Amino acid sequence: MKIAKPAFTAEFRDLAVKRVKAGGSVGGVAKELGGVEQALRNWVKAAAKGTPNGKGNRMVTPEERELSRLRAENARLKRELEIVKKAAAYFARDAL
Repeated sequence: MKIAKPAFTAEFRDLAVKRVKAGGSVGGVAKELGGVEQALRNWVKAAAKGTPNGKGNRMVTPEERELSRLRAENARLKRELEIVKKAAAYFARDAL
């Protein structure tokens, strides 16, 4: 059976990282906050790299956001076009 990972809020992570940066040891801060030493190391490392939300959450550029928005819009428009094609075929069949 797999052990569930505890979920921590962004505020909790920020607080923990600030305590370490203020001079606390990773082990000491982890014990104060509930024994998440390795996770705290990962959060400090991620904050130093500029991705404070942790592994897998990186900063997204405006171009990437725009590209994602355009892809979603394109998919929506394709679905709408399929609906129109099916409706046109249905009504064309009735007209005969």
